Amino acid sequence: MTHSNKTESVDLTRRDALKLSGLALGSLALGGNVLGLTGCRANADNTRIAEADCTPTTCACPDGPTCDWSDPATAQRYSYFETLEPFYPFSDANATTIAPLGENEMRITFMGSAIPPARRAQQSMSVFVEVGWDKDKQMPLEQFVFDCGAGVYANYAAMNVGFGRMNKIFLTHLHGDHMSDLIYIYCFGPSGDRQFPLYVWGPGPSGVESPPGSGKYYDDGTKAFCAQLRAACRWHSESFSFETSSYTPYTRPTQATWGFPYEPTPVADDPPDDGYALYPVELDWKKYGEEPGDNIAYNNPTTGVKITHFPVIHARKGSIGYKLEWRGLTMIYTGDTKPEIHSKDQAINGGNGVDVFIHEMVVPAQVWAMKMARSTTLPDESSALVQDLQMVQNSSHSPQGAFGYLLSQINPRPRLTVATHFPVADDTVACAMKSVQAHCNVIQGRDPKLGEEAARITWSFDLMVITVSKDQIREQRGMVTDYGFSATPQLPPGTPNPAKYHNADGSGNPYAQIDTSTEIPACNCDNTCNYRADGY
Repeated sequence: MTHSNKTESVDLTRRDALKLSGLALGSLALGGNVLGLTGCRANADNTRIAEADCTPTTCACPDGPTCDWSDPATAQRYSYFETLEPFYPFSDANATTIAPLGENEMRITFMGSAIPPARRAQQSMSVFVEVGWDKDKQMPLEQFVFDCGAGVYANYAAMNVGFGRMNKIFLTHLHGDHMSDLIYIYCFGPSGDRQFPLYVWGPGPSGVESPPGSGKYYDDGTKAFCAQLRAACRWHSESFSFETSSYTPYTRPTQATWGFPYEPTPVADDPPDDGYALYPVELDWKKYGEEPGDNIAYNNPTTGVKITHFPVIHARKGSIGYKLEWRGLTMIYTGDTKPEIHSKDQAINGGNGVDVFIHEMVVPAQVWAMKMARSTTLPDESSALVQDLQMVQNSSHSPQGAFGYLLSQINPRPRLTVATHFPVADDTVACAMKSVQAHCNVIQGRDPKLGEEAARITWSFDLMVITVSKDQIREQRGMVTDYGFSATPQLPPGTPNPAKYHNADGSGNPYAQIDTSTEIPACNCDNTCNYRADGY
């Protein structure tokens, strides 16, 4: 894939451009066709100035929009989400089976959608994608997890997604709000219905000298992360190994069947077909398809799903985004990123566009600081908290005006653009919409029949469900119970293998690793009852 030069003209210095534009209620109006502005670092033909020849200048950007923060009630609800039609994650009243999906449909569910600090209403980032429908198994043809930040597994369980449906996890980067629940998913999967290996895709080492001049380079890639995770979870896995964690027969995927960039191997000494076998698939984060096929993460010839990756700009070298393609439908998930050209080019998709473009957005530093202080008055931009949050924005994120500018440069527009990693409420979304609309005509709504000049946009929220077909894109809200125990188990079809700690007859031995000498038993030696052994 080659880069288009149209938008590379705008590459402001972190300090000057963001200070001038992002803090004044944060539209971060970087210039563009709508406002008729000239790029701050561009040649006359609107191409990018070479870095070596570039002298940063001060942009004459307009003020940000006027936003109303006076009514605290607007910060306590997200009214748009409440208007969406309900989605029930079970297909029948007895809550035993998975909600069906059309044979040619893709379903995208936001299990987490927040930027730290997470809120009760929004857990950390995680996006679950299902495609097609297997009529024989009565479940989706394929399913994928993109990021799994803190707190999201409760939403997966409530939405009827069990461990067995979470064996393919794609991490965009290794920040805690994007990978924390991987510990829970890995540890408890074999005790549930994932009695087969867990595969984790993610970027390779950053290659950053830490700090500059030290000569020290950390192995901070996905393989090292998975190896250390496996070691850290050893006590857990051993303690549960009186339960079976594998079955026969199981056909392990290969490079030919899943299209790995290489043949992966587990990080430890677990049996290769076991539920505790952890397979990292480390990706070259610098690749983006410049050479055809150099950025394939997953390519299944049986189901037709292909997932590619591309570099983004976030906090430290090594963050990536993903593009999923299946039967003419395309979804992009950028993870966390500053506005950059790869996301734009991937969304343009060679002039074909994409169906769903999921890109991060943050509130401006002033707004962020105001919300953290539980205030309705914007703090001074020179305050320590604002300046600290400005540094976070500068290193890592796309504020709302930059998001609007980026969207204005994508032609054809995505059928649906989803802003995520955003603290949604009526007030924050209304302000963000003003910033985006300063750059392009956007509409938030469910009607897919929009004019050619309009772009359809929505803000993600936990349990938002987006179903995509060639004919329509539907937004719904998951209807769940807060008191459900778990997802419907999808038990493997084979024969369970003996547990690691088992009795002579092959049954699990729960006493193999403990000392029972101080136990209060159910029955005394004279057969008098202390308590019922069956738990009642």
